[in-house]
Amino acid sequence: MPEEGAKLDLPPELAQDWQRLVERLAGLDSLMVAFSGGVDSSLLLAAARRVLGDRVQAGICLGAFTPPWEAARARSLAAHLGVKLHEMDACELDDPDIVRNDPQRCYHCKRLRLGRLKELAGQLGLAAVAEGSQADDAKDFRPGERAVKELGLISPLAEAGLGKAEVRALSRALGLPTADLPAAACLASRVPWGTELSQEALERIGKAEHGLRELLPGNLRVRDHFPVARLELAPEDLTRALDESLRHKIVQAVKAAGYDYAALDLEGYRMGGGQKTPQDG
Repeated sequence: MPEEGAKLDLPPELAQDWQRLVERLAGLDSLMVAFSGGVDSSLLLAAARRVLGDRVQAGICLGAFTPPWEAARARSLAAHLGVKLHEMDACELDDPDIVRNDPQRCYHCKRLRLGRLKELAGQLGLAAVAEGSQADDAKDFRPGERAVKELGLISPLAEAGLGKAEVRALSRALGLPTADLPAAACLASRVPWGTELSQEALERIGKAEHGLRELLPGNLRVRDHFPVARLELAPEDLTRALDESLRHKIVQAVKAAGYDYAALDLEGYRMGGGQKTPQDG
């Protein structure tokens, strides 16, 4: 039976969405949630905690691909939910299929990361592993979904028919701080396909984005065309970035990360701006 905390006072339509998710989770004996601290996996973990109680644990892969601010948010949220969080370094840069950085990179990366979480779940005696794909993800180019199917993982949000709007609405109802977070993706998505990945490149991207996030509130990406950093900013930040004092700080932050030039992309932020095929980047 679901935990008592699974009951929520919701509008009728949203209550139906929640009930489908609760019923999917209630059929599990125990669960490992592949957790990133993003919008989708945060709702999944919060729901699983309410339904399964202490029978749910979370796992996160850290290392070169994961921005430090995302790792910090994941730790904070797991602690807030009272869920044990297991951390591991997937060592993605040791895998030549990932380092090659072709359009199937996401498949190889997910296969590696989720495979290690599945191994951990087995060692802990957890019956299933769930990841946070939701129904709208099927509309995008996501080669990583093949890895989910091959490994036999479950996707409760997608299975319950929840799209991004429902995920955000339920997150607000649960009081999750992630409800209105912008889309996120690993640091490797900032490197154009065909350019091999390296620790140095990922570190400079992370450092540049960290510096820019202290200056600009909207969604942004630093696309790595070393020695040029191509900056994709939220549309509302494009004009702000041209203010003389802020422009100087932006250039300073980018050069401090190791780039020689900061170039502003006038199209602004868009999904997949670092590659040639649309994906969440």
